Amino acid sequence: MSENIVPDSEHRGLIARLPQVPRDLAQLARFDRPIGWWLLFWPCVFGVWLAGAGAQFALLGWMLLGAIAMRGAGCVYNDIVDADLDKQVERTALRPVASGRISKKAAWAWLIALCLVGLVVLLQLRLEAQLVALASLALVAAYPFMKRITWWPQAWLGMVFTWGLLVGWMNLRFDNWDMLAAVYAGCITWVIGFDTIYALQDREDDALVGIRSSALRMGAKVKGGVAGFYAATIALWALGFWLYRPDWIALLALVPVALHLLWQVSTLDPEDPENPLARFRSNRLAGALMAAACFVAGNA
Repeated sequence: MSENIVPDSEHRGLIARLPQVPRDLAQLARFDRPIGWWLLFWPCVFGVWLAGAGAQFALLGWMLLGAIAMRGAGCVYNDIVDADLDKQVERTALRPVASGRISKKAAWAWLIALCLVGLVVLLQLRLEAQLVALASLALVAAYPFMKRITWWPQAWLGMVFTWGLLVGWMNLRFDNWDMLAAVYAGCITWVIGFDTIYALQDREDDALVGIRSSALRMGAKVKGGVAGFYAATIALWALGFWLYRPDWIALLALVPVALHLLWQVSTLDPEDPENPLARFRSNRLAGALMAAACFVAGNA
């Protein structure tokens, strides 16, 4: 196996300076790649700020800790399940479990430790939000297997990664289910769009080893497909905002995130591995822009 490090497997900063075993554990939980927990955290912010209870910084602090821990736990679980597949893909072959640097037994212990952090966060929420959060575990457990049975594992990931919207809302309110459904559906199509961009990095390896993805399914039409999912995202978010607050101020708050998603699509080059990765990572900004829109809709 080549020792070359492709763009999305670079290890920099503090993580790169750790001793070997702590570094491997940090990489196993993707602490060196914070984009994942940002994308898990932003839907939590959407739900909290839409609820109209102000900034709620203490609650969001707990939810950020939970996003970091549970995204890490999800990555560890995914790497345990996918170790044999990861060995066959250039971008993932050097991951700690796939390469054998961390045993599966040690990985399971690390997974439990991260889940205990998540449990501490869970106990800070009201009972109804706790039950909603726990309901996501079935989706999380099934996700690694979706790439084996469907061309659209990104849709399943969308349900998993945006579940925090429901948790944040349920911790504060129990109404406006039509709005919540529309915004949640928009979050799912957002994830399908940006994770399809992410999957462009692995198209050749995925095709060789039999991993399915929306990037492969859409083929040469992938750019138009991403555009379609992003258009659905803005339409669903706009519908949700209108159901919640039928005035133009709330809709205008969506303009910055809509323009950002348009930029992603218009500048996307599926043939350049570094281009899709940069567009994928830019969704940290997209999440921040949508969070600001939610604050306007919920609190202005």
